[in-house]
Amino acid sequence: MSFKFMHAADIHLDSPLRGLERYQGAPVEEVRGASRRAFIHLVSECIAQPVAFLLLVGDLYDGKWKDYNTGLFLLQQMARLKAAGIPVYIVRGNHDAENAMTKSLRSLDNMHVFSATKPETFLLAAHHVALHGQSYEKAETTVDLSLNYPKPVPGAFNIGLLHTSADGSSSEHATYAPCSVQKLIERGYDYWALGHVHKRRELSVDPPIVFPGNLQGRHIRETGPKGATLVTVQNGRTTLEHRDFDVMRWFVQDVSVAEARSAEAAIDQVHDALAALRQTEGDKPLAVRVRLHGASEAHKDLLSDIDRWTNEVRARGTEIADVWVEKVIFETRSPIDVAAMRLRATPLGELLRTLDADRHDPIALAELGKELTGLQEKFGNVDDVDPPAYNSAESVFAMLDDVEQLLIPLLLEGGDSA
Repeated sequence: MSFKFMHAADIHLDSPLRGLERYQGAPVEEVRGASRRAFIHLVSECIAQPVAFLLLVGDLYDGKWKDYNTGLFLLQQMARLKAAGIPVYIVRGNHDAENAMTKSLRSLDNMHVFSATKPETFLLAAHHVALHGQSYEKAETTVDLSLNYPKPVPGAFNIGLLHTSADGSSSEHATYAPCSVQKLIERGYDYWALGHVHKRRELSVDPPIVFPGNLQGRHIRETGPKGATLVTVQNGRTTLEHRDFDVMRWFVQDVSVAEARSAEAAIDQVHDALAALRQTEGDKPLAVRVRLHGASEAHKDLLSDIDRWTNEVRARGTEIADVWVEKVIFETRSPIDVAAMRLRATPLGELLRTLDADRHDPIALAELGKELTGLQEKFGNVDDVDPPAYNSAESVFAMLDDVEQLLIPLLLEGGDSA
C-alpha cells in the first residue's frame, strides 16, 4: 500500500483579508485575491506530487457567495484536478453548512460531498482506502458527530474527516461538533483529517489526528505560515509534511527600544527589525503588527505624538520590499522609578496614589470600564480587527497603567523639579 493525499481545511474562498485596506499604499488587490491564489497553489501542488486524492475538511466557502464567481472559480480548479485524475472529498463545516449556502452550481464528477444527514463512507478500491465523514446540515452543529462514525473497514486505510473543535482545541474558535481525542483514537482509524482550528496542530501521533490550519491567514490573529498537510502512506508507515500555500503572511514583530535615547532612534530599531524579518521570510509579502516595548528614554516622545510615530514606522516600512505595517502598538514604559515617585509628598505623588487606589477599588474599575466602553462605541475605530475591550477589571487596570506611564514623563518634563 503506497499513496499520497493532501489534507486541507478552512479555505474560506473569497474571504476578505482585514486590517490593511484602510492604509495608504496598502496592497489592496493582493489582499482581495489572496485566498484564491493560495487555493491555486494548493491545486498545483496536488497535481505536481501527484496525490491520489484531496481532502477539504470544512469551510471551503466563507458563508454565502456574493455572486456565482466564487463557485465558478472553484469549478475551474476542480477541473484542473479532474484532468489530472485526482478526486476531491469534501465535508461542509459551520461556514458552508447546507443551510448557509444560498447559491450553488452543479459539481464536477470528481467532487464528492459527504452527506449531512448521517456519516457516509467512500471506498477507494485502487488504494485500499475508506473515507468516513459527515457534513454539517446547519452551522450551529453542537453535537458530537464522530460518535456515529462507522467502524473501520478491515484491510483498508481508514480516514475520518471531521470539522470539529475537538476537546476545545482552541479558545479562538467557537465550539462546533465537539469530540474527545481519546474517542477518536479508540475509533480505530488510521488518520483523522480535522478542520475548524486555523492554527496547525497535531493532536495525536498514533494515529495522526491533524488540524492542517487554514490555507491563508486573513488577519493579524492568523499569523505565521499557512497551508496544508501532505500525507504519504507507504508500507504501513504514515509521514506528514506541512506545505506552505499562503501568498501573504501576517506577523507580530516585537521590538525592544530600551536602549533608544530618542523617538527617532526607536524608529530606526523598528526598521532594522523589519529588515531582518524580510530576510528570514524570503520574498513573500508580509503584513506586520509592530509592538514597541521596554523602559526607554524615548517613551515620553513616542506617546506624546502616537499618530506621527505610527506613520514614521509605516514610512520606514515602505523602504523594505513587500512589507506593510498593519498596526503599531506602543507598550514602552518610562525609565522613572514610579514606586519611589508614588511615596513622595508631592502633587504628582498624590496623583499616583489616587490612580493606585482606583486599581484596587472594584466599584471604581467597573464604573470607569462603563465610561470607556461608551466612549469607544461613540468614537472607536470600527475597522480595528481587535479593538481594546474594557469589560473586565483586568483590562481597566491595564489602562490605568498606561495612563500612569503617559502622565509621569509629561508632568515631570525631564526632572523631579516639577
